[in-house]
Amino acid sequence: MPDLSPPDDSDARASALDTTVLPLGERALRGILDHVIAVGDEAEATYLEIKSPLDVSSKATAAKIAKFLLGAANRRPHEAARHFHGYAVLVIGAQKASAPGVPRGTEAHELEDRLRPYLGPQFPAFEFGRIGVGSDQEVLFVIAQPPEDGQSIYPCHKSYQGDDRRDSLEDGAIYVRGTSNTRPARAGEVLALVERARGGGKPPIELGVDILGSIGRVDRVDEVLERLYDFAEEEFAEREEPAQSAFASTSALLASSILAGGRPPTPEERAERLQSWRSERSVNIEQGREHLIGVGLPGVGIRVVSRDRFVAKPHLILTFHDCEAVEYLEPDDADYEKLVEPIVRRQELFGIGFAHDALRITPREYPVSWSNRDGDAEVVLTPESFRPNAPWTSDQDDYVILAKDPQAASISVTWVLTEDGSDAVTRGELQVTTADLVDAADLFKAAFFPEE
Repeated sequence: MPDLSPPDDSDARASALDTTVLPLGERALRGILDHVIAVGDEAEATYLEIKSPLDVSSKATAAKIAKFLLGAANRRPHEAARHFHGYAVLVIGAQKASAPGVPRGTEAHELEDRLRPYLGPQFPAFEFGRIGVGSDQEVLFVIAQPPEDGQSIYPCHKSYQGDDRRDSLEDGAIYVRGTSNTRPARAGEVLALVERARGGGKPPIELGVDILGSIGRVDRVDEVLERLYDFAEEEFAEREEPAQSAFASTSALLASSILAGGRPPTPEERAERLQSWRSERSVNIEQGREHLIGVGLPGVGIRVVSRDRFVAKPHLILTFHDCEAVEYLEPDDADYEKLVEPIVRRQELFGIGFAHDALRITPREYPVSWSNRDGDAEVVLTPESFRPNAPWTSDQDDYVILAKDPQAASISVTWVLTEDGSDAVTRGELQVTTADLVDAADLFKAAFFPEE
């Protein structure tokens, strides 16, 4: 008797792939990986390609990735938009029923360097994702951005002859995505790409920019620091020999003995040191001021949203008018000897002291930089991209922004955006409310005597 029970559709449910989502972020990439493991090569489509484990460092792998990216870049926008919002994804290290992955440690910039000779200098930006599948393996994702009307045709810029003819590349060839592979374009497809290039430039950029954190206002900073320096000089003058400092773990007497070669300094040496300290007072006060602001005020960040538009390799300059930027410091970095330069600086017993908080290594291609220019604070953001309607946010531990006028209730921020490969310039302006006014004496107490 035939089995008349309803069919089990669990496999169909397990293999279903939602292509209405953005293929960005770990959750979306895991969904793609589960789909690949469920159905294997059957998952391949114009928007998805699968490669089982490869030697990511080899020329053959670089050629395969470049071929996929060339084909993805030469899609027609209205067709690409049907899936993944126009993005296309290459999965490396997965197959049906398993995800063996590739060895961990593939550096995105190194892979980009190997791809660039095939793609050429004007090729659109692309992204990388990864999901760990073991202690030393990971699945890699190469994510191509959506094609747009007005983009040129992207030919291959370098030949490669692989062991398999299907993996070869030809200098000058135009590749497109087929149903489940990347292949040379046919005449009609080339003409369609020519029409794409005639379709006008990219739509204008509409950017939303928000300031995270607060713009600080501090009163009487110089006055408070002058008083602290006067106090240091009075204390020095009252002692024939320096006593134990409230802010030093090594006594000033021991420090001065080391400084003087194992003996207390003579009155002449003390007078000479005091005179030298006085001559550097204005410079040291300015450094102390930056230290107080850095440890006393919260950091500032930037949130950017590009509305309905992918922006490749943006260069966004924000100018905080009539403000200054100061390096953000953690509360634990508060150091009285950086606030008020000692007349006799203590020395470490076993050589020159090492300031751990001064060791701030910026990662390669870090997307945030800041400076003070012409009376304003300037912040430059250079992320890999701004994705459509996906907020990009900088950390709030890079810099502090201080309004120069303590009485300013708000400050003006202007910004200028340029995009890689485009001469268009987008500008904007916003008013930002400042934080409540803080007295420098209160800021000093909160930073250096938090428990009192």
